[in-house]
This record gives sequence, C-alpha cells and structure tokens, in this order.
Amino acid sequence: MKVLVTGTSGQLGFDVMEELARRGYKGFGADRSEAEADFEHVQMDITDKDRVFEIVREVKPDVIVHCAAWTNVDGAEDPARLEVVRAVNVDGTRNLAEAAKEVDAKFVYISTDYVFDGGGDKPWQPDDKNYAPINVYGQSKLDGELEVSKILDKYFIVRIAWVFGRNGKNFIKTMIEVGKKHDVVKVVDDQIGTPTYTVDLARLLVDMIETDKYGYYHATNEGGYISWADFAEEIYKDAGMDVKVEHVTTNEYEKIAGKTVAKRPFNSRLNKSKLIENGFEPLPTWQDATKRFISILEN
Repeated sequence: MKVLVTGTSGQLGFDVMEELARRGYKGFGADRSEAEADFEHVQMDITDKDRVFEIVREVKPDVIVHCAAWTNVDGAEDPARLEVVRAVNVDGTRNLAEAAKEVDAKFVYISTDYVFDGGGDKPWQPDDKNYAPINVYGQSKLDGELEVSKILDKYFIVRIAWVFGRNGKNFIKTMIEVGKKHDVVKVVDDQIGTPTYTVDLARLLVDMIETDKYGYYHATNEGGYISWADFAEEIYKDAGMDVKVEHVTTNEYEKIAGKTVAKRPFNSRLNKSKLIENGFEPLPTWQDATKRFISILEN
C-alpha cells in the first residue's frame, strides 16, 4: 500500500509516516517547505492545484492522508489572513480530494470538534450534521469536510481535539515551560474535552486505511472527559513538578490574560463509540498517553 501524507512537518503527519514505516507500508511525505527527513519527501503546496495533481499522478497513492492545515486559531480571525486560511483549509483540501478521485485513492481528512458550536454538555456524535462553527478556523475546517464528502465516496473524516505530539507546540510543552517559572498557574476549568496523542491517533488512522469502513469518526484518547485544568494537574504530576493549578473560569482567565481573539468551544466532548462499532481499537487513555509523551520529552 502506497500512502501520500500531507503536512509531514507537523505533529500528526510525522507520526503517520513513522507508523506507516513500522508496518512496512510505503509512505510519501508532502509538505510546502523543503525538509530533512528519514522518509521520502516531496515539496508540495496544497493550494497549488497543478502541483498537487502532478505529485498525485506521479506517486499514484492508494491512500492520501491529509494532515496539512492552517491551525493558528487566533491568527485565522485576522481579516487579512482569511484568504490564505481558506486557500489552505478549503481550496487545498478540494485540490487533494479531486486528485484522489482521479487516481481512485482512499482519503483521510483530519478535522476538529470546532465544526460544532461547543454548546451544551452532551458529547457530539460523528454523524451529527448540526454544524455551527463559532470561529473562522472551525468554519474553514467544516468547509473542507464538505468538499471531501461532496467529491469523494471513499473517505474517512476524523475529528480530533486537544492535540499533542513531538513536533510543534502543544499544551503539555507550554504547561511545562510555564511551570518552570511559576509555582501557581491559573488554568480554565469550564472548557471540557479529551486530549489526542498523535502517536496513538496515527496507529488508528493506519488501521482505518486498511479497511473500507468509510465515514465520519471521532477519535481522541479514552479516559474520560476533563477540563484544561485537570489536564494541567496530570501534566505536573507526571513531570514531577511541584506546581499548583488554580482552577478558573474562562471569563475569570480572560480578565487576567485578556480575551482570546477567536472564541473557544466550552463543550469539546466527542462521542467515539462508532470506532468500536466498526471494529477499530480505541486509543489508550489520555492519562497513559500523557505519561508516555512526557517520558519522551525528558529523554
């Protein structure tokens, strides 16, 4: 099986490439910039339709795993950046989906809980169509989803939340750095969800592309729904850091640190029962994932 993976300089794309190699599959990494990598890599800007088709026709992948995206949630709110945000998350996704259709490749699109409005306290169902994004990033990812489902039949749309991995910035790395400078940190406790470790997610995505069980899925680590403050406490415990986490509401935090540019959802709970229903192994608990990730950071 040949797999073209976009966004291989990012947290998830890198781990997908490693998982493919571990299982003996041929992976082709694609990113907009030149990169030094242990795997085969091509430079490809997904907003350049001609380049996308050139690479896809050349590689002739059996699967395209689309991890590349504009993920700067606050930056997406800048009117001057709206065009580029949509070029990447919508037009780039369309380019890849159309190319996948031409070569009859399966397609994996990584999406987000931000396609929903974050209201209420019930977990969002993967086949729920009550979309109502509350920020530009969420709308762009939803529009990317709609392009995929409109163009293709052989697709997996996988929504994730609270992502952490080795490449790039994430909440765990931030909390550890903040904890080195402060004995007490204030973290919001009214935004609820579950973290997603890219190593675990990569395993699931490769499990998926070995099947034809297409459709919408939600995939975060197991272990129960938590707040960001709960997550921070676990991070400091596992890192052996004597830091107190003060639980505050989003409103209280914004009075101290200022409002974020983009609205954040309060309810990021994602129902993942469809994974089990379709025979996929769920991700390990977020507690286990946090321990494993921190152990990597310490080595």
